[in-house]
This record gives sequence, C-alpha cells and structure tokens, in this order.
Amino acid sequence: MTSLLKIARLGHPTIRENSVTVSPDQLASSAVQQFIDQLVETMRDAHGVGIAAPQVHVSQQIIAVEVLPDNPRYPNQVPVPLTVVVNPKIVEHDDRTDEQWEGCLSVPDLRGRVSRWLSVKVEGLNRKGQPVTLEARGFFARVLQHEIDHLHGYVFLDRLLDLKTLTHLREYELYWKK
Repeated sequence: MTSLLKIARLGHPTIRENSVTVSPDQLASSAVQQFIDQLVETMRDAHGVGIAAPQVHVSQQIIAVEVLPDNPRYPNQVPVPLTVVVNPKIVEHDDRTDEQWEGCLSVPDLRGRVSRWLSVKVEGLNRKGQPVTLEARGFFARVLQHEIDHLHGYVFLDRLLDLKTLTHLREYELYWKK
C-alpha cells in the first residue's frame, strides 16, 4: 500500500514553477518509482483523471493520466488506461481547437471553459525509461495538455478565454453541466 501525497493548491509557489527534467538514472531509482506509485494513488483517491508532480509539491516532469469509466468527476468520458509520462513534450498538434469545461485538483471547486487542441502527439519516457510516443484525441488530448501545462507553471485559469465562464462546482452542476 502506498501513502497519499498532499495536493498543492493554487497559491503555493510549486504550482507556478517550471519543473525539472528527470534523468534516466533518477527515474530508475526506487525513490522515484515509489513516488510515481504515490502520485497515481493520490490521483485516484481524489477522483482525478490526471495529475502532475508539481501538484504534490515535487518539481519534476512527471505526469499520470487515467480515465476510469466510473470516475464521478468525469463519468461520460472514454476510458484511458493508466499512462505515466516522464519529461513529456508536445511535438505535434492539431490546428483545430475545442472549448470545453475544465477543473483541477489544485484549484478545487472551480470550473471554466478552456480552448485546447483537438489532438496532440506527445513524446517522453514511460516509467521504465523507455521512449514513448502518444497520439491522443479528444478528452485524452485535453488532459495531457492540462497536465503538461502544470510542468511549466500554468493552471487552467491561465487559459480561460472568458473569465465569465469561471464558476463554482455547485453552480456548474446546477446550471452548466449537461
């Protein structure tokens, strides 16, 4: 059993820092492997669909994404198996964008409409240190972009096109979620 990590909230300096790359030697260490397990467990416990290391006070370029069919925060999304990417970079993207509602574990109880590319190609390393290339569309692409933003000190609020879409979760559930 792993232990849960404390989620950093907006305002904590680690949320706005550029995170550092992880070397293959660091990635192979038992400490980083244990951290990845804790990162995934923390995401699952919070019912997140993605999490980045800076969100748990660790300034390293590690993200995890997993969309389960029964996720209470995003119940109608296409499932995505657990995907851990180290040092991820968006190397290609669709020219087309889509504006959808987003939330964040580090900005609890708020939602806003954010424009993201419809598809992305991401390169990085898997947790074993092997090169990976992900081609993602739709919600999976959105979550990857959201988590990669965290590695560079951005939160979804920075991407809002119109601040009038910012809403508390309760009001989102009552008036905007369809």
